[in-house]
Amino acid sequence: MYAVIKTGGKQYRVEPGNVLKVETLDAEVGATVNFEEVLMIADGDDVTVGTPTIASAKVVAEVIAHGRAKKVEIVKFRRRKHHQKRTGHRQNFTQIQIQNINGKGAPAKKAKAATKDADAETKAKPAKEKAEKKPAAPKKSTAKDDLTKIEGIGPKAAEALVAAGLVTFADVAKAKVPAIQTILDEADGKFGAMKPDTWPKQAKLAADEKWDELKTLQDELDGGIEKK
Repeated sequence: MYAVIKTGGKQYRVEPGNVLKVETLDAEVGATVNFEEVLMIADGDDVTVGTPTIASAKVVAEVIAHGRAKKVEIVKFRRRKHHQKRTGHRQNFTQIQIQNINGKGAPAKKAKAATKDADAETKAKPAKEKAEKKPAAPKKSTAKDDLTKIEGIGPKAAEALVAAGLVTFADVAKAKVPAIQTILDEADGKFGAMKPDTWPKQAKLAADEKWDELKTLQDELDGGIEKK
C-alpha cells in the first residue's frame, strides 16, 4: 500500500515505514503530523485518485529530526566588469517516518519474517551447542630436542635436520644413515665432510635419556666419528 501526498509544494510517494525529508514542518521531534493533501492511494489493485485530493484521506507520520541540507554554492559574475559574488544556501528540512495511510500501517509480513528468524535461531541452537561440546582435536606436539647434544652435529647441521623433519632425538634415531647423509648433501652448507654413522645410535641413547651411556660412547668418538 502506498500514497502520494503533497507538502511544501512538492509531491512524495510514501509507504508505511518510509523515512524521508520534506520541507520544514512546524512540529517538535517526536510529534505526530497529519498530511491531508492526499493525491492518490493504492491498496493492491484498488487505486483511488483524488480530484485533486481525496476527501477524508489522511497519512500520519512522526517527526524524527530537523536539520539543514548540504551547502549549495551560488556564484554570480558580470562579464568584463571584474565583478563576482559568491553566496551559499543550506535548505532546512524535517525528517519524518510514515506511520500509516488511512489507519493502515506496515504490512504484517515483517512480523512473520521476524518470527521465522526467531524459529530458525531456536532450531540452530541445539546444533550450535553440539558443536561447542565436541572435544577439541589434540594439538600436535611442537617440542624440539637439542640435536647439538649429539657429537658431530653443529648448530647449522641441526637446522638442516630440523628443516628436513628430524626434530627430536627419536626422529634421528629412526632415520637411516644414508638418508641423513642425503639431507646433509642437499642442504645449503658445507656438510659433505660430515659422517653421520653414529648419529642414530647417539640419538637413541639420548631419546631413552641414557645420558651416562651416551657420555661413555662419546668419549670413544672423535668428532662423532668412531676412532680407528
